[in-house]
Amino acid sequence: MERLLAVWVESLSDEASDGSTLRATLELLDALDALCPFTEAVRLGLFALPLRGPSRFFGGDDAVLGRVRRCVLEIVGVEPDLGVAEGLFSAELAAHQRVVVPVGRGDAFRRVQPLAALGRRDLATTGERLGLRTVGAFADLDPARVAERFDRRVLDAHRVARGELAELEGQRDPRLETRLAALRGVVGVSGEQRGFFGQRSAGDDRAEIAAHRVRRRLGAEAVCVARLRGGRGPEDRATLVPWGAPEGDVADVAPWPGRLVAPSPATTLARPVPLQVRDEGDRPVVLGARGTLSAPPASVVFATPLRREVVWHAGPWPLVERWWSRRRRRAHLQIVLAGGEALLVATEAGRWWLVGIYD
Repeated sequence: MERLLAVWVESLSDEASDGSTLRATLELLDALDALCPFTEAVRLGLFALPLRGPSRFFGGDDAVLGRVRRCVLEIVGVEPDLGVAEGLFSAELAAHQRVVVPVGRGDAFRRVQPLAALGRRDLATTGERLGLRTVGAFADLDPARVAERFDRRVLDAHRVARGELAELEGQRDPRLETRLAALRGVVGVSGEQRGFFGQRSAGDDRAEIAAHRVRRRLGAEAVCVARLRGGRGPEDRATLVPWGAPEGDVADVAPWPGRLVAPSPATTLARPVPLQVRDEGDRPVVLGARGTLSAPPASVVFATPLRREVVWHAGPWPLVERWWSRRRRRAHLQIVLAGGEALLVATEAGRWWLVGIYD
């Protein structure tokens, strides 16, 4: 088996919702790739590279480990766990234990590992009852006896224990390479289905490449995209996230009773604009305790001395939220101005705000 250097960076093993973990993984992968062009991101937090070539180039295993350690410290700011062994399974174990397994000692190192290292809880439980506590004891079992009691995955783990396979099934994240390539702006690496309708266009690919370049120059927050989340009003549902941030695995299926129904405004303001809503007598329109307006709106006045006539309105739609902590009471109102502009305004705590603009 090939002798590998495994690099374990625990701070990169848990993915952050803002995409920072994936960006740091890509940056570190590029830096390690400069030391060895065959470096792989096995999964978040774990990198592996063949040691033979870099060791010859840099003058020994210790020189390579020192360069890799400094590289991780410069980019991530933490001390990595480094390990060297034959095969990915043993190399990862060596990294967690911070050991360099000498050449020719790989089989002995693998055999003394606890049976739980094979990643199968059912196997570890059964092995404990049978008195099998190490990988070596499990490896000594006849493959036919293992196949009689366990499924195919345990049989593959038995081959890893015997040294016939270099890595465990599931040890790698098969999606990580595609996600990193998309983050890099490389076109054509994703497994996306192409078709006559709804497929990605060349413009989409060019936009992704441009966004990637801007972000690399100006930082992660320089390029943001809009996403929908749970909420009752459009101003609650619209949010901006850094481009490349991962999608949530759990879809928002909450009913959100009282949510403002379609149509939704085409533009939702990240910072609502204060305004005044006036009636025919130029008095402020207020929301009553029963969720009704004090008078029909006749005009709106913006922060600048700009007054516009209201020719139509619908609502209000009152909302009472967070009764368990901080009671929040607000209402939405749709209005059409004399110039044809359609607005969504909201009132809360006696003040009016422009929160959306319709096409």
